[in-house]
Amino acid sequence: MTSIPAKRKKKGNGSTGSSFDNLEIFLLHLPTTLWYLIFCYAPMFGVIIAFKNYKPRPGKSFLWSLLYNSKWVGLDNFKFLVQSSYFETMIKTTVLYNIVFIILGILIPVTLAILFNELYSKKLAKTCQTMMFLPHFLSWVVISYFVYAFLATDQGLVNNLIKNTAGNHNWYQDVNFWMFFIVFLNVWKGMGYNMVVYMASISGIDAELYEAALIDGASKWQQVKFITLPLLRPVISIMFIMAVGNIFRSDFGLFYQATRNSGALVNVTQTIDVYVYKALLERSNVNLSSAAAFMQSVVGCFTIVMANLIVKKIDPESGLF
Repeated sequence: MTSIPAKRKKKGNGSTGSSFDNLEIFLLHLPTTLWYLIFCYAPMFGVIIAFKNYKPRPGKSFLWSLLYNSKWVGLDNFKFLVQSSYFETMIKTTVLYNIVFIILGILIPVTLAILFNELYSKKLAKTCQTMMFLPHFLSWVVISYFVYAFLATDQGLVNNLIKNTAGNHNWYQDVNFWMFFIVFLNVWKGMGYNMVVYMASISGIDAELYEAALIDGASKWQQVKFITLPLLRPVISIMFIMAVGNIFRSDFGLFYQATRNSGALVNVTQTIDVYVYKALLERSNVNLSSAAAFMQSVVGCFTIVMANLIVKKIDPESGLF
């Protein structure tokens, strides 16, 4: 006769298991929890710098200087953004560029992911995918030197090619050119990463759906329209919501380093982040940058919530939360 195994002792909540199992799970998540507490939540105390006139005192710690040597100024630190003569320009530049980045950052990677997924040669698909993913790992400092090698007025590759016909052209003063070239650089650098996200989602789609559609006589376009895109909709919605949360932020490297801080391009490069950096160089006032960062975070939180509500209204199953 086989012996009946003894029943495991039940815990107070009715589930089975031992306290040692719970200890293992606790120890596994403890490093991650500590990392978030130290590097993500503890620095949030510094938000009060946005509402103070922070003045460090020699020989005293940051915390002492912040609490006892800095006066409360309310919303005075936020006035430098609103009262700036560039306020309208930097808001318009930041928002309009981000709207274009959001649209192209979804449309182009989704299209490329679907096209690469349909390639018969998987080796060719992986090669193209790797080549398009590499720019994501390049810093804007490196990219700015590559761009300068092409667009330099004296020894740039482009001017060397056209100097016999059109002469040397100062590309770093051409506003109309950079208005579109900034969009190109952003899409070129970011589309590889976004494409990988969508390709991973496509690879998780059940192949039997495509087989059934093929048996029913569905074309490739019909398979994409009625199978791929509907199943990609939750991922597209999440990527859209997260991108909308950064609509009042800009990539500092793109607008400042790639353009080499050209004064002639101020109308297309003066975003909130660039203006704050320039203000810090002139005034060396950390309160201003803290106020700008706090304002961007509050507006970003609001836009994420609103975007999520809109997406949930359209498709209740595609929201972020």
